[in-house]
Amino acid sequence: MESATFLIDFILHIDKHLAEFVQLHGTWVYGLLFLIVFVETGLVVMPFLPGDSLLFMVGALAAGGAMSLPVAMGVLLVAAILGDQLNYSIGRYLGPKVFQWEDSRWFSRKGFDAAHRFYEERGGITIILARFMPFIRTFAPFVAGVAEMNRVTFTLYNVVGALIWVVGLTLAGYFFGNIAFVQQHLSKIILAMIIVPGLIAIFGAWKAGRQEAKGQQA
Repeated sequence: MESATFLIDFILHIDKHLAEFVQLHGTWVYGLLFLIVFVETGLVVMPFLPGDSLLFMVGALAAGGAMSLPVAMGVLLVAAILGDQLNYSIGRYLGPKVFQWEDSRWFSRKGFDAAHRFYEERGGITIILARFMPFIRTFAPFVAGVAEMNRVTFTLYNVVGALIWVVGLTLAGYFFGNIAFVQQHLSKIILAMIIVPGLIAIFGAWKAGRQEAKGQQA
């Protein structure tokens, strides 16, 4: 219970925790940043770690001189790319072993074929957009691996998505993170960065489900 409380506090007040870590441990903060982003994107069991808010706060702290913006962005970029590659590889390796490649309670060949077609046709944009959606960001590369999305294609969109995600959010924090209004409402902004993308994803899934249902009825 205490660990859950600490995690929630860390996510909602990441600015304070990150600033304290820099003061106490200096350049070791880059190792912490790498670890958080790599684990969040690389291990499907760790989707609750901060991602968007972390990048934003890194930019804000870099603007205040607490850390180097180019170094931080480089570390975060490498962590994001390697994390997704690991997640994809785990999905690609475990998929056939877990599902046994036969129709069962846990696996449907028809469902697999549909997922495979989806990731081959629209997987690229999915991998990029998923970067900005907590939880989905962690599961998308794993599912891409299970669905056997082409590795070269996945890697290309993984790199593009990581670049847009890391550079975009870190620079947003760098330019806007130290504005008085942002500082005063930082907890609410971080909460919005977590909830809003999730609501958009849920709405998109609901809309896609309705369209599919209509197609089946037609």
